[in-house]
Amino acid sequence: MVESKYMKYVLTEPKPNRPVPPLPPGTVTDLIYLDDEVIKGAFNVICAWFWPRKEPLTIIPEPHAHVNNEVIAFFGSNPKDPHDLCGEVEIWLEDEKITLTKSCAIFVPNEMKHNPLKINRIDRPIFHFSVLTESMWNYDKK
Repeated sequence: MVESKYMKYVLTEPKPNRPVPPLPPGTVTDLIYLDDEVIKGAFNVICAWFWPRKEPLTIIPEPHAHVNNEVIAFFGSNPKDPHDLCGEVEIWLEDEKITLTKSCAIFVPNEMKHNPLKINRIDRPIFHFSVLTESMWNYDKK
């Protein structure tokens, strides 16, 4: 990349030593992680690829809530049908289980209890990102 005084704002690697949920090897590639420790003043952003598998994969087992809003998104990789999630994701919002089979963004208002989050099936790679309007990924279990 070309050197610039603004290159400090361009991320190309995940945050070093970021604690991630214990997932089986080869199931996820952590692409980018942004928070206040990576760039001062930044809010929290996570980007990752989940790779094909038949067995369910629990990403976040415990329900929790944040003091700020969050957007959680999943996109399939079928170039002939970008709305196809290429798998099945299960997320709980409060006491309701939502099953997703289409590419989507989920708005989680502040203080809304959400999760567990589980990917029941991945037929083709699924791209995931989340944005949390807090500087660090802190949460209170509710």
